[in-house]
Amino acid sequence: MTALSLLLMAVSAASVLAESSVYFREQFEDGGEVLIFVFSAFKILPQLGSSRDYAVFFFFFTAGLQTSQDAHFYALSARFDDFSNKGQPLVIQFTVKHEQSIDCGGGYIKLFPSELNQEDMHGDSVYNIMFGPDICGPGTKKVHVIFNYKGKNHLINKDIRCKDDEYTHLYTLIVNPDNTYEVKIDNKKVESGNLEDDWDFLPAKKIKDPNAKKPEDWDDREKIPDPDDKKPEDWDKPENIPDPDAKKPDDWDEEMDGEWEPPMITNPDYKGEWKPREIDNPAYKGKWVHPEIDNPEYTADPEIYKYDSIGVIGLDLWQVKSGTIFDNFLITNDPKLAEDVGDETWGKTKDSERKMKESQEEEERKKREEEDKNRRDDVKEDEDEEEKDEEDEEEEEEEEGEEEEGEEEEDEDTDSQLKDEL
Repeated sequence: MTALSLLLMAVSAASVLAESSVYFREQFEDGGEVLIFVFSAFKILPQLGSSRDYAVFFFFFTAGLQTSQDAHFYALSARFDDFSNKGQPLVIQFTVKHEQSIDCGGGYIKLFPSELNQEDMHGDSVYNIMFGPDICGPGTKKVHVIFNYKGKNHLINKDIRCKDDEYTHLYTLIVNPDNTYEVKIDNKKVESGNLEDDWDFLPAKKIKDPNAKKPEDWDDREKIPDPDDKKPEDWDKPENIPDPDAKKPDDWDEEMDGEWEPPMITNPDYKGEWKPREIDNPAYKGKWVHPEIDNPEYTADPEIYKYDSIGVIGLDLWQVKSGTIFDNFLITNDPKLAEDVGDETWGKTKDSERKMKESQEEEERKKREEEDKNRRDDVKEDEDEEEKDEEDEEEEEEEEGEEEEGEEEEDEDTDSQLKDEL
């Protein structure tokens, strides 16, 4: 075989490995496509503490998939052709919009092996990867990145903060065949690293030597009391002393009140407990470091990233306040393709979405201001009417008073005339 043939074979193999594959994509552009999603009919057993069914209500529409009921579990999934990510990147991407100002609820997805029974999917169903935002009160606003490794779920050791506003955000997880990973939000890297370093998949590479012990003569005290420092003879003074200015009250009766004693006050000469000053320890050897050895239980695993079967994507979550919209699901082996798809979907709508929301908020602000103004005008109008009514009442009272005075004057004149006639 010639060198040219070998080169052509290598190029051909590289092109096959580099070929982009899209395993699942859903943008809800066609209402009929939602039929690929299957609702779980799983019912939580009463002995587990609850008898509630998983909710079976989502809103399917061209803008995505939206939770529709408050305080409910949600479980639905979609199946695709089974594949393994061995020897290639795995990219999971989707958008989340918490337009309800969510205060507690999940916004993550799960990837399952193809053996999953979709109609029986629930919180304890075995999954490969769980990824996405989770919010519960002010204390929990994180991006979950959980891998199932040898039957156990492992949480990331880092804290990745998620978005908690009402806008649509793009979440991307990239898992590489060299056991590295990257998390992106809105097509920008927010975290990355090595799977072995950032998860507790494997035992520690090094452990403390169980046979090593700190030598008995090892002195790790940086400072020691000065052996030549002596306590001053006048140091010891009582903390409290009788008040020298206190005088026995004149009406103190020792037979009735007992022997009089002056009240105690803090001693101004009290110096506290004496301690010798400290000096550098001439025998100090530094902090003793426990020697480490290779952990006999540690075995490297170059395929932590790998899953033999990936065939179902699902939403399995709880929401106190519903309204979250999921959209633009993508599972591929091409990080660049995922980035381009993100720009073509979320990237093209993010600015108009923000402008629309700002416009709505401005309209709501103007409406509130107009309502406040109308309320103030109504209050002022009521106050003016009350003031006018009070003025009218005062005028009527004055008129009635004048009439009464006129009647009294007439009566007096009549009385005077009668007296004159008599």
